[in-house]
Amino acid sequence: MRNREWRGDHAYKTPKNLFHILTFLASLSVISCVTNAISAEEYYNIGMAYFDIGKYAEAETWLNKARSARKTMTASDYNLGRIAFETKRYKEAEEYFERVLKKDSNNIQALKAVAYTCIKLGNFDKAESLYNKVLALVPESVDDGYNYALVLYAVEKYPQAEEVLVKYPTLLENNDTLLLYARCQKAQSKPEAIDNFIKYLEIKDDANVRYEYAESLEQASLYARALEEYRTTYEALPQESIAPAKSTVRFVIARVLLLADSDNDEGIEELKGALIDGFDDFDAVKALLTENIPESRKIEIQALLDNPPKAEDASAEAEDLATETEDISTETPLTLESTSAADPDAGTDADADS
Repeated sequence: MRNREWRGDHAYKTPKNLFHILTFLASLSVISCVTNAISAEEYYNIGMAYFDIGKYAEAETWLNKARSARKTMTASDYNLGRIAFETKRYKEAEEYFERVLKKDSNNIQALKAVAYTCIKLGNFDKAESLYNKVLALVPESVDDGYNYALVLYAVEKYPQAEEVLVKYPTLLENNDTLLLYARCQKAQSKPEAIDNFIKYLEIKDDANVRYEYAESLEQASLYARALEEYRTTYEALPQESIAPAKSTVRFVIARVLLLADSDNDEGIEELKGALIDGFDDFDAVKALLTENIPESRKIEIQALLDNPPKAEDASAEAEDLATETEDISTETPLTLESTSAADPDAGTDADADS
């Protein structure tokens, strides 16, 4: 936000070097003492000098003085909006930028600023409308094309978001944009998403993105590959992961196994493990009952729904197993009788039989 700067047609350029800024402030102070008055432009430039060194409270004080004059009001409102944005007062920032648009509804800088602020506020419908206007005014604005696509994705307009990204081919050279492109395709169940997820993961290995890649593979009924990627994801995710949680990934592994290899008991065991680990989306479990899997498996699933296993049950089973193992290990071991040269009768019976 700070490098998207607009100061107004009548603003003096303020110095960038810290030493020059302090000198500039001192010189303005001397001028004010001599003339006993400071112009609106001087108020404005003092405010912007403070802004440039990150002293937002002081900058606000001077810019509020500058906005009292018509000549510097618009530029002051815009930069007061920037300060509000930088200090995370997004609603206030939006109001300042809107003041600029009231005076000039096609002000590109202000349109971009309001749109970006609306993203921060979660007002995606308004952001969409504003970015649409920006791109109509400045069709070559690639960065705003990405932001527009991002907003369209947020409001679940996936085909339109994909269309915008395709319109700016240079955007797809960026890995983050490639990820957005893959997500737009995945949301439409397009198999092309698979290749784009692969391209992203070749550059940056990310467990969360790998999970999305596995979902795309599952969408395409490529169960063996999906299962492999889900398992890789499960191993890579930290225990405290939330989106997705490890228990969710384990449930998905169970689902794929039940769909692709229902004769194998592993699917039911993974489902049981997911429930023990805390998976509580019972609607998702119930949905398995509508899938094309054997009736015997559905009975087992229903039994798990009727009496979900708990972590303490698994602990008790593990303790019982450990006890059984310990009991076996402490029993007197069975050994084969052996003969020894020290035993004088060792070979007598054998000789007699022979």
